[in-house]
Amino acid sequence: MQEVEEKIKDVHLAEELSKRYLSYAMSTIVDRALPDVRDGLKPVHRRLLFAMRQLHLDPKSGFKKCARVVGDVIGKYHPHGDSAVYGAMVRLAQDFSVRYPLVDGQGNFGNIDGDGAAAMRYTEARLTEFAMALMEGLNDNAVDFRDTYDGEEQEPVVMPSMVPNLLCNGSAGIAVGMATNIPPHNLSEVCDALLYLIEKPDCEEEALVRRVKGPDFPTGGIIIDSFESILNTYKQGKGTFRIRAKWQKEELGHGQYQIIITEIPYQVIKSKLIEKIAQLLNDKKLPMLSDVRDESAQDVRIVLEPKNRTVDANLLMEHLFKNTDLESRFPMNMNVLDFDGVPRVMSLKEVLHDFLRHRLIVLERRVRFRLGKINARLEILSGYLIAYLNLDEIIRIIREEDDAKAVMMKEFSLTENQAEAILNMKLRSLRKLEETEIRREFDDLTAEKGELESLLADESKRWEAVAGEIRQIREKFGKKTTLGRRRTEFAEVSEEIEVPVEAFVEKEPVTVILSEKGWIRYVKGHVDLKEEFKFKDDDSLQFAIHAQTTDKIIFFDTSGKFFTVAASEIPGGRGFGQPLRLMIDLSNNDRICKMFVFNPQAKYVIASDSGKGFVVDENHIVAQTRIGRKIMNLADREQARFCIEITGDSVACVGDNRKLLVFPVEEIPTMARGRGVTLQKYKDGGLSDIQIFNAADGFSYQKTSGVKTETDLLAWLGHRAQVGKLVPFGFPKSNKFFKD
Repeated sequence: MQEVEEKIKDVHLAEELSKRYLSYAMSTIVDRALPDVRDGLKPVHRRLLFAMRQLHLDPKSGFKKCARVVGDVIGKYHPHGDSAVYGAMVRLAQDFSVRYPLVDGQGNFGNIDGDGAAAMRYTEARLTEFAMALMEGLNDNAVDFRDTYDGEEQEPVVMPSMVPNLLCNGSAGIAVGMATNIPPHNLSEVCDALLYLIEKPDCEEEALVRRVKGPDFPTGGIIIDSFESILNTYKQGKGTFRIRAKWQKEELGHGQYQIIITEIPYQVIKSKLIEKIAQLLNDKKLPMLSDVRDESAQDVRIVLEPKNRTVDANLLMEHLFKNTDLESRFPMNMNVLDFDGVPRVMSLKEVLHDFLRHRLIVLERRVRFRLGKINARLEILSGYLIAYLNLDEIIRIIREEDDAKAVMMKEFSLTENQAEAILNMKLRSLRKLEETEIRREFDDLTAEKGELESLLADESKRWEAVAGEIRQIREKFGKKTTLGRRRTEFAEVSEEIEVPVEAFVEKEPVTVILSEKGWIRYVKGHVDLKEEFKFKDDDSLQFAIHAQTTDKIIFFDTSGKFFTVAASEIPGGRGFGQPLRLMIDLSNNDRICKMFVFNPQAKYVIASDSGKGFVVDENHIVAQTRIGRKIMNLADREQARFCIEITGDSVACVGDNRKLLVFPVEEIPTMARGRGVTLQKYKDGGLSDIQIFNAADGFSYQKTSGVKTETDLLAWLGHRAQVGKLVPFGFPKSNKFFKD
């Protein structure tokens, strides 16, 4: 008990939790989630490749079961779950997930439709040439090795990485408090940027971006960002790339066509993409589309059938881009472990610079390793040459002396290694031809030693050697090869194509009904506007108009505001609809005084009850938001009352004082906003009604006996802002041309 008490320490819980959480966070960041800028690998990937190399699974050998590989990885190097390790291995083999696969898989490794791989006992794998290039130099002391978790094996700290794998294959991961998401790039273009950076270390970021150009996704597609946007993303190490599917119009004859999607954005699951399009089709949100089907085999082929041959293919695709994953965004976050192992967001130039530093160190280590081998071999060869020069004496010593090794070392000043090598020579090596081969090898190694020592002594030569290696890699995996050709294209979209709402709504005739209490609905078809519509108790009809579901309905209220509502958004059915105030921000003190279908070619006269008014054109009445658009300014206790479409050349105004004035409509000015001008002058009262008509046809009004048309306008003809004359005999006592 006393021994236990002695081991108990008093600590602050907050401090201990902080220390332990920080330890866990750093472990997650360094040992799991973030790739190393030098080889672009996370520990699990690095251990996978190394284990496969140890199993001699090179590209020219046969395949081995993935279960064997996973077993070696988790047993020797990576003590984690087998499913996680196998999942990482599967991704390295999927040519739609990584740009340059590191694992050559045999069997079912999943597909672009989102189907998973078969169990690891059914699949086989080996390394690719790209993976071998990533590990080239491991036997030449190119990198440091460390003990594995159990201390029984050795594993590389980082791969020599002859290829710039971080940029070529990208990476994704979520750590504690940080994440990384790097898109894949084209190796040939990355090599071009590396060579340029070697030539001009102080170059600007723009020069490197012009060579890298942008991501090169394994699934192709089209990047639609501007160069300025791409440049800014690479400068900051953060940003977003917009990718669109690649499509083409396939003519079928007789004016018919279909749209073929051949490439989809990166990391989009094809089956879910088609499900989304089909769902929009079933919901009647794609009236221009007739059908969608998947005809893919090895290549992607999604067929879209338009409703008819008059459908604009560009409009259809624009709508699909906005509403489906045919256009997606790839958020780049170049958060990696830098050359010193510090996690941080790096720019393109910093990533390239750190990779070149790594390659230079790898080159120097391999050169020194080779020099060590050469010196060891030259030592042996020197001993052989001494033996050939004194062959008879060497034979005598071996035959007669008890300790031949010691005697030879003393007699000919040999090292222990040289003496041992001479004693181990075979008799058939004593022929003259063998001596010639040894002298040739000695001379060749001496020359190579001189070149390597010269290389170590001159940094410029080392950089030239690094550049030479990069050129070799570019030649091996460059754009001339099937693997290396660029797949993702670029196309700037200067501005969004404005797609009219009617293109996506099925056109149907409707009758829009607005009640006095402000309830709105529509009924299908163009019903008789004189029909008795049903309303709630104490409610009645205010407006009823004929429209199409593709139309915009304009509302003008007593505060001088215009509101816009799409006819397709108005509730239909047999009920009473819903309050219009739920669709627009109509003040409690105001009410709708006019409802009509928007006509893009029309102009309107708007007027207040005080007789002020002006002409407003179609560009100013459409409101983009529910708060409406204020057009008419009003004085205290003044209300907007009229909005009349201009369909003639003359205006007839009648006041509360039963005075009627007729004047040309051109006398009313056109304004974007304001209070307007005086239409008719009053001593008492205000404007009661207004009518637009053609002077040649005359104005009309409702009499008891029927509609009366006045063609003789002389008595009431005048100019704007005059008083006018009394209305004609029989004019309605309500001072309205017609009943509401």
